[in-house]
Amino acid sequence: MTGVLAIAGAGGHGRVIADAALECGWHEVVFFDDRFPHLVSTLEWPVLGTFADFLGNVSRFKGVAVGIGDGRARLSILDRLAERDAPVITIVHPHAWVSSRAKLGAGCMISAGAIINVGAQIGRGAIVNTGATVDHDCRVGPGVHVAPGAHISGSVEIGANSWIGVGASIRQGICIGSGVIVGAGAAVVSDLPDDVVAVGVPARVRN
Repeated sequence: MTGVLAIAGAGGHGRVIADAALECGWHEVVFFDDRFPHLVSTLEWPVLGTFADFLGNVSRFKGVAVGIGDGRARLSILDRLAERDAPVITIVHPHAWVSSRAKLGAGCMISAGAIINVGAQIGRGAIVNTGATVDHDCRVGPGVHVAPGAHISGSVEIGANSWIGVGASIRQGICIGSGVIVGAGAAVVSDLPDDVVAVGVPARVRN
């Protein structure tokens, strides 16, 4: 890729995007973060300004991405980028595997070792993290984070802004609502409503 990729958010997730982008062929990455001007670089990459500066300068860049871990905040910035017709990119690490018959929304991040199978639909701004798997015909909503090593069986539906914890597993055909947190290592074997926290094996809603 020629041109500059600008990333909003210079924390851990932003750096993961930058690293994957370079593996995908981008040659130059810059960051914007509200810790500027106290933060002027992250690893070897410069931080050029705040989020407001980012939104005001998106037309300068070949591509833009949102490197914020919180799903709602990520989607909010993506909404504002859409209003500006910004060149939002989706990053698929070259060591991930995504079926040509899967669909990825704008602004997704698919990390190294992830697998997304045939018929799966990944909503905009979603993260499928390191070594996670999303099997056939799943529908993963916008802003969802599938954490490292989580495994989602076929025909699962996950609502917007849900978080599937590290090493969690979800049985086929399950429906998970919006704003749900599934704890690390949990095994989800029954449907979950909106805005709950589910932990354990089998996963149970925490009161």
